[in-house]
This record gives sequence, structure tokens and C-alpha cells, in this order.
Amino acid sequence: MARRTRIRSRRKAFANDLVHSQLIGVSAASNRSKGDQTPDLWKPLLTSYWCTYSRTWIDVKHVYELNVTEAEKAALGEMPDTCEN
Repeated sequence: MARRTRIRSRRKAFANDLVHSQLIGVSAASNRSKGDQTPDLWKPLLTSYWCTYSRTWIDVKHVYELNVTEAEKAALGEMPDTCEN
């Protein structure tokens, strides 16, 4: 029961986190395209957005101490190469 409460608490914190927000306004088609896929299965069409997308994804994984699969790690390792700084 304590584990469920802890999980529920983390989900609530994530959903209400305005500092590390994952809410980005996109078209319905983009939202359907991505669904709940990870960066190894889906990337933004605009490579110019890969930097922002990967940094945001990595930040949330770090802040919430979430696991990263090897496939995610590989995809996220390439995307910051598009960053200017």
C-alpha cells in the first residue's frame, strides 16, 4: 500500500510540475503520431527541435529518477548533437 501511495504521489507531482513541464502545444496529428513513444521510436519531424526535445526528456528522466532503456540512451545520445551550444 505504501508503494502505491508513493507512486500516486510521484504521478501527481509530475502532472502538476510547472518547472519541468512536458506540456507542449502541438497539432492533433503530431500528438497522434507520437503517442507514448520514446525517443528511440519517435523524433520530432523538425531536426531543429531535436535539441530542445532531448534536453527536456533527459531533464525529466533525471528529476524524477526514471529508468532509461539502452535504446532511449542511444537515441538521446545523438539528438543533442543538433544543439548549437
